[in-house]
Formats: sequence, structure tokens, C-alpha cells
Amino acid sequence: MIVEELNPLVNVQKTIKETCKNLNLSESVYELIKEPSRVVEINIPVQMDDGSIKVFKGYRSQHNNAMGPTKGGIRFHEKVNLDEVKALSIWMTFKCAIANIPFGGGKGGVIVDPKTLSKCELEKLSRGYVQKLCEFLGEDLDIPAPDVNTNAQIISWMADEYNKLSGKNHWGTFTGKPVVLNGSKGRTEATGLGIAIVAREALKKLSKSLNHSSVAIQGFGNVGSNAALCIENLGGRVVSVSEWDREKGFYAIYDEKGLNIKELMSYFHEKGTLLGFSGSCEIKEEEFWSLSVDVLVPAALENSINANNANLINAKLICEGANGPLTPAADEILEEKGIEVTPDILTNAGGVIVSYFEWVQNLNNYYWNEKDIKTKEEKFLVEAFKNVWAMKDKDNFTMRNAAYMYAINKLAEGMKYRGWY
Repeated sequence: MIVEELNPLVNVQKTIKETCKNLNLSESVYELIKEPSRVVEINIPVQMDDGSIKVFKGYRSQHNNAMGPTKGGIRFHEKVNLDEVKALSIWMTFKCAIANIPFGGGKGGVIVDPKTLSKCELEKLSRGYVQKLCEFLGEDLDIPAPDVNTNAQIISWMADEYNKLSGKNHWGTFTGKPVVLNGSKGRTEATGLGIAIVAREALKKLSKSLNHSSVAIQGFGNVGSNAALCIENLGGRVVSVSEWDREKGFYAIYDEKGLNIKELMSYFHEKGTLLGFSGSCEIKEEEFWSLSVDVLVPAALENSINANNANLINAKLICEGANGPLTPAADEILEEKGIEVTPDILTNAGGVIVSYFEWVQNLNNYYWNEKDIKTKEEKFLVEAFKNVWAMKDKDNFTMRNAAYMYAINKLAEGMKYRGWY
């Protein structure tokens, strides 16, 4: 097994350094954006159902607010760590710059396996997170949203707690809320729809069409399942989906004719597994990565594709649905193989774009219909894709290099006008 650097903060800082050099930016720019401007570490005491007290560690990272308030999700996961949260907040800054929305990057996390908590314990933890961070949050300061293992219910508890503490109905402080609590229509599937749109646009550049293209998706959570559904709706054929099971580990199903995603989503919700789905067969992890498909969408966690499995990949295009699913070593291998990669800071920007729409609707107390939301999201993403592809074409860079160059150049310009360097 090849040992490589898997710390996302170290890797993103290396990329920032190289990008600043490629853009001939001053060392000051690198110094300003290599670390978050503020990181808060908290300890959240929760009274468990048995009466005992358990303390959970949490974080909130606010990277850069040159372009506007910081924005980013909160994840509940047993492997959350400070460097991961920092890196995710940095990626969010670049994602917002590429999407041309007036936010900087933020991110939060709590070290917990939410599946081990009762609903009551989960609510107490969610409210406790806000109690500890209330003074650092706000519609014009920092705006959290759902992420891995968090959802509209958890965000509802958090938004309610914030409004209680502030004494005002500041619904714009959190996005990803249910529609009934001033959330935005189209938010749940926004990231998945964005992935499908970027895949469609990238395939066009490769002289292909998403219609009838074969697709494999790693991860069947909110992002992966909605990406699969939206890809299917745009004419793609999802032939394989993988998931992670606490006992079984990595597993995947395959159907050459294409899986019926609506039925698969219902089956997964009911059974808690993909295995046994009608018409599909189980395949091994190596077989999944080796599938000869038109598009591969890694939509799970960081470092999923690395030096140990990148050589297996036979997809023509990789669209990063998760944040940081490819390591730098994997990037190099895939570039040598001639496999195009659309980077996470472009590919999964649909979520933050519609979060921006939710924030705008909350501030104006005026709400749009779902058709308008999806039309606006598509417009933003197609424009973002064109900007990154133009940067790529200009000097024959990879899509990842081009995306970072576009984002950092824009951020540097904003910081310069503000007099930060």
C-alpha cells in the first residue's frame, strides 16, 4: 500500500501556494488565505437519556470574509477533526468565488456518530452547538447549513435555538431549513442537480452527451442519491452505486441496463441497504472502481480516490460530488491516464448556490417557486463552468488548476480593494 499525505489542510495549502505562484500573486495573498481567520473550538455537554453527562467536541472555522459573510455546513461525524474543518472552510471560500455569490467560506463539525444518539440526545447536541457559538453566528456574520449526517431537522433545532437566544426571527442565519420554516424550495436536491449539470457541460466539452451515458456513483446519501436521480432525469444511465455499512464496510451494486433510482431510493430508505435491489448484483470494491463508465461521481468523504486505487479507474470523466474525494497523488495518476476531473469547488457548488437563494429569500421575506430556483441554479452553474473552462483553455491547465486560479484571483482582487494587502 502506498503511503501519501492525506491531511486535507496540508494538501489545500500546497495547492494555494502553487496557484499563487502560477498567478504571480504576492506572498501576502498566500499568507492571508492559507489559514482561516477565525477558528472556534467548543465542548458541548449533553445530558444523555440515562441521566449521565457526555461532552462532545465541536468546531467552527470561518476562513475569509472579504467577499461577504462566511457560509458553510456543519457535519456530525466520529472522524471530524480540526484540520478537516479548516480545509473545508477554505474550499468553501473558493467555491463561493467560483459560483459568483457574495460569501466567504465557513465550516463546522462535531465529533460524534449521530446514529448512536436518541432523537432527544441529538436535539440537545444540536441546540448545544448553537449555544456555544451564538455570538459568532448571524445573517451578516456566519451562516451554517447541513452537511454530512446533518439535515433539515437538525438545522431546524439550531435555527430555533438561535432565534430564542437572539430574541429575533433571524431565519437567514441558517440555510437548509425545511420549506415550512422559511427554507427554499429545491434545496434538498440542489447539490445533486448541480453535479448533473456540471457533468452534462463537461461531457459536451468532451464531445459526448449525458443522454445514455453510463454513470457510477460512490455514496448514496443526500448528495449521491439526488445526483443519481438528477442524472437519470437528464438522460444518464446510472449502472452502479456504492455505499458504506458499519459492519460490511464498502459495498456496491451493479446493473448494466441501469438502476431505477426512484425505486432504489425508496428501497434504501426502507431496507437501510442497497443490497438485494431488484435486477442488481453485488460487486467488489475493486470492480466498482474499475468499471468502464462514462462518468464516475465520488460523493462520499475525502480521500476516497487515492494512490492505491486511482490506477483502477476506467471512467472517462470524474465529477467530484464530495469535498476533497481525490488526493493529489490520485490527481497526478488520473491526469497521466487522460481522465478529465471536474473539481469539487465547481461540481458541488449547487448546494451553496441554492443556500444563497434561501438567504436572499429570508432577508427579503419573499419566496420563489421551485422552477425559478432550478432555472437560476442552472444559470449560475453554467456560467461558473464556462469561466473555469475558459481559464483551463487559456493556458492548458487541468480543470482543478483552472478552478483554483479563477477563485484565488477573484479573492485576491477583492482583498486588495479592501486594503488587506
